[in-house]
Amino acid sequence: MRKTPILILIAGLALAGCMQTDGQRALAGAAGGAVIADATDNNVVAGAALGALAGTYCDDAGVCTRSY
Repeated sequence: MRKTPILILIAGLALAGCMQTDGQRALAGAAGGAVIADATDNNVVAGAALGALAGTYCDDAGVCTRSY
């Protein structure tokens, strides 16, 4: 399934947008990435790693910045 890394990144970004620090966003992204990877029968560790990276850097990319 070629779309899996993209789905993992999107889920990681969606979950990570609710958090305040990079560590919180990384944990939320890792959890989301692992769940999606498991649900799609892919490598859970790789999914967690991709989700953690997406969560950590989403605010740097301007994707999950707070608007207040």
